[in-house]
Amino acid sequence: MHFCLTGQYTPRALNSILENPTQNRAEAVRKVVEAAGGTLVSFYGTPVDGPGVLTIFDVPDPAAAPAILGIAVAAGTLQNVKLTRLLTQDEIMQVRQQAIKLRGSYSPPGS
Repeated sequence: MHFCLTGQYTPRALNSILENPTQNRAEAVRKVVEAAGGTLVSFYGTPVDGPGVLTIFDVPDPAAAPAILGIAVAAGTLQNVKLTRLLTQDEIMQVRQQAIKLRGSYSPPGS
């Protein structure tokens, strides 16, 4: 299952990064994602809303994604984090098929 994690570095983490500007944060993320049985798909730095990150990773267990996020927050690395489950086109088609099956059982407001 693919997830997108975004967040901003905490001041403490940013100071540490500035003290060691050649440190590769993508490798640190890759290590924890692989420990969860997953794969790091991409890792980007984001300058918007303060220095931060946008990373996409794939993990087989959906519980691993919030665990990874929790580790980063608890370590004081990230703040203002957001975790989004990403769906493949095959998964989207399954969702659409399920929606068609369930559509008749829903009553919208005012009905």
